[in-house]
Amino acid sequence: MLVRLLYASRAVDTTASAIETILATSRQHNPECGITGILCYGGGIFLQAIEGGRMPVSELYSHIQRDPRHKDVVLLHYEEIQERRFGGWTMGQVNMSKINASILLKYAEKPVLDPYSVSGSVSLALLEELMATASIIGRA
Repeated sequence: MLVRLLYASRAVDTTASAIETILATSRQHNPECGITGILCYGGGIFLQAIEGGRMPVSELYSHIQRDPRHKDVVLLHYEEIQERRFGGWTMGQVNMSKINASILLKYAEKPVLDPYSVSGSVSLALLEELMATASIIGRA
């Protein structure tokens, strides 16, 4: 059974090297667990979608909640799915500071990434838009 989980968190360390370490770790470990997804980051906030089997996704989310690199981890959306939407990425990435502000304004009051102030379905729609506009990089 496949599931999709969407969560937000605040980064403890917002340096480029810290974010690259998170992405590299994901890309190294996710394939062996059958997990795919994307990570959006900007303004010290992460928005991440992970897809895969129910148990591997649950275990990864549990690990993220205990990971000292994240704080204020909140579950935004969880669902059983028939197929993956983000299956092309072991962990794709979107640096929100490099996208057109109008994409964010389509889904939020201000042109900043703030999944804490919108519904999970709105955050998921934002990810769909980022995919449609080819804003996601890091295909693997």
